[in-house]
Amino acid sequence: MSLAVIYSRALDGISAPLVTVEVHLANGLPGLSIVGLPETTVKESKDRVRAALLNARFEFPMRRITVNLAPADLPKEGGRFDLPIALGILAASGQIPANQLHLHEFIGELALTGELRGIRGALYAAMHCRDAGRSLLLPTVNADEAALVRDAVVLSAPHILDICAYLRGSTQLTPHICTIPAVPAGDNGDLAEVRGQHHAKRALEIAAAGGHNLLMIGPPGTGKTMLARRLGSILPPMTESEALESAALASIGDRGFKLSRWASRPFRAPHHTASAVALVGGGSQPRPGEISLAHHGILFLDELPEFDRRVLEVLREPLESGHIVISRAARQAEFPACFQLIAAMNPCPCGYLGDAGGRCHCTAEQVQRYRARLSGPLLDRIDLHVEVPKVPHKVLHDSEGGGPGSGDARQRVMAARDKQLARAGKLNHALSPKELGIYCSTDDKVAALLEQAVERLGLSARAYHRIIKVARTIADLADSPTITTTHASEAIAYRRLDRQAAATVSMK
Repeated sequence: MSLAVIYSRALDGISAPLVTVEVHLANGLPGLSIVGLPETTVKESKDRVRAALLNARFEFPMRRITVNLAPADLPKEGGRFDLPIALGILAASGQIPANQLHLHEFIGELALTGELRGIRGALYAAMHCRDAGRSLLLPTVNADEAALVRDAVVLSAPHILDICAYLRGSTQLTPHICTIPAVPAGDNGDLAEVRGQHHAKRALEIAAAGGHNLLMIGPPGTGKTMLARRLGSILPPMTESEALESAALASIGDRGFKLSRWASRPFRAPHHTASAVALVGGGSQPRPGEISLAHHGILFLDELPEFDRRVLEVLREPLESGHIVISRAARQAEFPACFQLIAAMNPCPCGYLGDAGGRCHCTAEQVQRYRARLSGPLLDRIDLHVEVPKVPHKVLHDSEGGGPGSGDARQRVMAARDKQLARAGKLNHALSPKELGIYCSTDDKVAALLEQAVERLGLSARAYHRIIKVARTIADLADSPTITTTHASEAIAYRRLDRQAAATVSMK
């Protein structure tokens, strides 16, 4: 037989489209050519495949070999096609039987010794392979990751010789079963470790209960980063579908997915020098950025005004829609980005505005320019602006200064979320304007208070709606069926930057 057909999977955004690897042997000058829009890494596979087959004691056919990766208009990248190309050559030259190849799909990179190396996106490949009704054969290092997909038949091997022995029927490969590890306890710290800052802890609990975005403002060393890192300790456990989505996105990232992080909410904290592409994703072959890698988790932006303004502005659409579409001239890629934004900033360029020791020497104009780095549309999308002041030394030395731990707060958060899901099928932060009128109705007193706040603070319609959502979350935490003036007043109080902007305008 001079023609062999092998099934494999490419990686296109969050999809793993089927690639049919056709290998044909013909008479002519010896050579190997790969067609079907391969990138450089795929073209180089001919050298890896030749060396791997020879070192595994197979015969490399001294004939004209043509490898077609169909469909021809789908870009192919990475070393994932090494294994199917090698098996296709062996099957076309009659060195292995081809009668079982149509029952499997193959992905894997070959070492020159014939060993199999891991690839990116094994989870997505397993999902699509399961839907196609075929088993997936891949490197052993990817087996645990692929086996996370329920009902997927995953076979693994460390070397191409093991796969060839399986196809000949001389050995058996049993379906791989993944033992899912327990979520590590205390992985996110505990709220009790943060001394003082009860007002900020209250805002953190509200943010966790309703899925709201939070901005913390305060001088250096007051616990902003500690609070952000402990948000995960009061969030409810991930569902299986959420954990699978998060793991699948991590698997196509540069660092891959680690089984030890299964069902742990991602916490991404990019440096303020990160580019827009690093944040939202991109590249010639689009890959997910920080906002997608934080899917169902937390994106923490420390020193928020130090980020380039153009970088921050790209967050505006994903914060509203929960996904990001990356467009290129020839293709588009869409990645989910349902993350919770937690940001921190200093009150002024030096960070010590209002310090009792008089360390701040920033002028009013410098402070205004510093805060103007954050645009109004971006601040509108951040529901809670909370001050994190300096903690007195007495509180730092108080053994009881931390207050209740994360366990109690987590129970309140889960109870509030259960109410929201039972009422509207979604968290409060995701309510549409139409749904606000249905699930967040207010009486005359609350409506009058909100109207007064809009007029005095000059709030936009978006900020107004977000105040109502926060008030609804506060009411859920208080187990109140309706929004009262107390809930609305607390929600308005969390628009700190809006209040300061209104005060600045009135002074002018």
